[in-house]
Amino acid sequence: KVHIYRMFSLHALMPEQWCSDGVAYPKLSWLCTKLLPKLSRWALESKTSEFKSTLSLIPVEKYGILYQQLKEKYKELVKVWPEVTDPEKFVFEDVAIASYLLVLWGEERAEKGTTTKQSFVDLGCGNGLLVHILNNEGHPGKGMDIRKRNIWDMYGPGTHLEETAITPSNDFLFPTTDWLIGNHSDELTPWIPVIAARSSYSCRYFVIPCCFFDFCGKYQRRQCKKSQYKEYIDFVTDVSTMCGFYTEEDCLRIPSTKRVCIIGKGRRYREAEEAVVEKQRSDYIKRREALFTTSGASMNVNQSGHYRLNHSDNGQKISTPVNNWVNGFQPREKTETVRNCAALPRDFVDAVVLRVAKALLSLTERNTESSSCGDTWNTGGSVLISEVVNLLDQSSLQALKKECGGLQTLLKNNHQVFRVEGGRVFIRDWRTHTLAQSSRVTSKRKPPPSGALKTRLCWFHTHHPHGCPLLREHCAFAHGETDLKNPQR
Repeated sequence: KVHIYRMFSLHALMPEQWCSDGVAYPKLSWLCTKLLPKLSRWALESKTSEFKSTLSLIPVEKYGILYQQLKEKYKELVKVWPEVTDPEKFVFEDVAIASYLLVLWGEERAEKGTTTKQSFVDLGCGNGLLVHILNNEGHPGKGMDIRKRNIWDMYGPGTHLEETAITPSNDFLFPTTDWLIGNHSDELTPWIPVIAARSSYSCRYFVIPCCFFDFCGKYQRRQCKKSQYKEYIDFVTDVSTMCGFYTEEDCLRIPSTKRVCIIGKGRRYREAEEAVVEKQRSDYIKRREALFTTSGASMNVNQSGHYRLNHSDNGQKISTPVNNWVNGFQPREKTETVRNCAALPRDFVDAVVLRVAKALLSLTERNTESSSCGDTWNTGGSVLISEVVNLLDQSSLQALKKECGGLQTLLKNNHQVFRVEGGRVFIRDWRTHTLAQSSRVTSKRKPPPSGALKTRLCWFHTHHPHGCPLLREHCAFAHGETDLKNPQR
């Protein structure tokens, strides 16, 4: 900063060095009057972050030494990683989290004057690597997740992992466990301080919030002056405080944009006051639950008094005991559902595509465009994606809301028919597309392999009032059933 400041000061004293013959050149003038003053201001100003500096709660030197040791010890896992996720990111990220916890727990033992290593349960443990490292480093504990991962079998009997659906209830209390961990635990994140508080007076917790969940569903933003991430961190901190914890926040050194951890180490009340604080917890959760009830969320409480039947997004029924701590919590599905509109029924997708295409074509029916061959072909108009919503009925919209990206994803998936740009939808003109591709010599996009041609019917040949704008031999899609080659099912 000092060097930049001196450089700019010298420039201010010698303006004649930036011009010649008394003429101020536009580019140099812009550098002098605009760019350099801004760079100077940016370099000298001190911005305060929304979050604390990294590793503010533990000795940084101890962390650095331990991290390098564990990184060297577990680096071989990168070579044999069987998951589809990036091995380097996930292996070294979990090594960093394990290093942080091991140093944190070491400091805690020194503070309490004990040598007994802390026990733990990792709720929503995912690939289980964090559990594997902590177990290997001598900490008794286990990981639990609704779905077993391929890598679990590689860890060996010394790593304790359980495949089970975790629901916030009396069935999932851990009275003999020292620490609960939530490493990107999604829908369980706000519940972990509650589970820790209700497990025992001495139970502590460590969470790294990632996806934004409330007690009964997705977290709804209520402030605009903070980033969504900061607002959610504050919400989890508020839950922790309401549960009676002394709550601390730190920033980890991990390759992730979501790297703030929240730690509940001790209680703000005496153990004899547990009943009073528990009443406060219950009231707080009920108030949060009421927000979802009043917003129209369906809880589907069974009147029999034994089970509540929730319908998951794929129509599957999930039975849950009514002694759960809240109505409306739904664990993730055991089988990950594809939500990119690819699994929607074909007839449903075809109906939506046809309805949208007809609406676009109707905008220019009287003003068709002439092709180079002298034929008329309706290229259609364009509409905002927000306006396309008005073309669909409520049942169709509800089905699309359950997919990632919703209507926009469906339209982009149907690349043959539509072009989506700048939030607007257009009919794709394959004449323009083909010409642009042929003239783009340096284009990085490779032409489709010959085996991929003519495997699907041409939508325009079947549905467009003027047919396909391309000749059959120039179209990548089949003009009729007889033109199909190795049709895709």
